[in-house]
Amino acid sequence: MKNLLEQIKNRLNELNKAERKVAEVILSDPQRATRYSIAALAQAAKVSEPTVNRFCRSFEVMGYPALKIQLAQSLASGAAYVSRAVEAGDSPEAYTRKIFGSTIASLDSACQAIDSQVIGQAVDLMIQARQIHFFGLGASASVALDAQHKFFRFNLPVTAHSDVLMQRMLASVAHTGDLFVAISYTGRTRELVEAATIARDNGASVLGLTAANSPLAKVCTLSLDIPLPEDTDIYMPMTSRIIQLTVLDALAAGVTLRRGVDFQPHLRKIKESLVPTRHPSEQN
Repeated sequence: MKNLLEQIKNRLNELNKAERKVAEVILSDPQRATRYSIAALAQAAKVSEPTVNRFCRSFEVMGYPALKIQLAQSLASGAAYVSRAVEAGDSPEAYTRKIFGSTIASLDSACQAIDSQVIGQAVDLMIQARQIHFFGLGASASVALDAQHKFFRFNLPVTAHSDVLMQRMLASVAHTGDLFVAISYTGRTRELVEAATIARDNGASVLGLTAANSPLAKVCTLSLDIPLPEDTDIYMPMTSRIIQLTVLDALAAGVTLRRGVDFQPHLRKIKESLVPTRHPSEQN
């Protein structure tokens, strides 16, 4: 269940004019809002006290005291910066704290929203694949490359591609046993949806790391729905990329565990191959 701050942020445009004023005061400084009396909040929002009570009922909260308790719980869960965007006048300390805070809150929210059973099903697809192709465009291209870096360790052919023509050609020669992992924050990129469709039509499995009910999710064999904590049509993607990378870490951990202890020497051999490339650590 989403915390109250997230609910207020997500429903901001649905509220009437007066209730939206209450929401904006709360979102501007949630910590201070927990210390307001109902009269103080009404005054800060320039609305009446009955409007504050109606705002509470809009979120199925039984009165203003209960609202303050739920706000405090939201803050305690790590959502303190869920709605605080970087502003033009922010100091380095302020925007750094906001970025870290919003990322932590978004990861916590994503963790609660992602279905662990679907994670298990995605691991099954990866274990069964004879080769894996990671597809990503734009900001997701670097995520696909990171996935290649992680998954090549599992002793199967793994590639990453960010060129739409190469993606389309690979999809056109796909076979049963191939797995295509399509990574897209919005799931609306036409070329990626088309490549995923071609791969499916040729018998391959397609795993989507994308938004629920998006065009991409609808053409995938399995979609690992990624929550949408930011508007990438306006801002550069930040927390979304961290969520994608973390989900891939979870999948890699799942594959490692499924391979069992007999696979550990292989992973150790790869790790030990890097020892000669490093300067010895300095001992104080």
